[in-house]
Amino acid sequence: MTAAESPARDLPPGMRIVARPDEADVRRLLAEADLPTSDLTPEKLGNFFACERAGQLVAIAGLELHGAEGLLRSVVVSPRSRSQGLGAMLVAHAEEVARSGGVAHLYLLTNTAERFFSRLGYARAAREAAPAAIRSTSEFSALCPASAVLMVKPLRAVPVPMPPSPRGPHDGGM
Repeated sequence: MTAAESPARDLPPGMRIVARPDEADVRRLLAEADLPTSDLTPEKLGNFFACERAGQLVAIAGLELHGAEGLLRSVVVSPRSRSQGLGAMLVAHAEEVARSGGVAHLYLLTNTAERFFSRLGYARAAREAAPAAIRSTSEFSALCPASAVLMVKPLRAVPVPMPPSPRGPHDGGM
């Protein structure tokens, strides 16, 4: 299994997740969903994932990685492929990729899907609390309106320091 193709466990028959989907297909699906495309570069498109069925792109999600912070963007499922769990599967895939890349918190902006992302563990956050790396993205600073809701999900637990255990004569102490 490569990063380019991932056989997701719960995908419907004939469906697969692929990395770096065709740029024209990504732009078409984003335009159909009325989502921005003006800032898409080959570098940004390199962190997009798609669900394909028989070579047809039916869902996409993108990531922007900024050190320990990441931005989930452009999650879209074509109307005829909705209600199959594809959006949630792509988000989970993107989270796994982000986590393996050292991302601690994944942010997103939404005008219409707050309930969907809440079900996936994202929580509303104040826009002014976004880290500088996220505030500097074109999606945050220019493409999404100020009315868009900022949401965040921690991807890795911060270790809680454990107090040293007392050593007694019966547990290996001296």
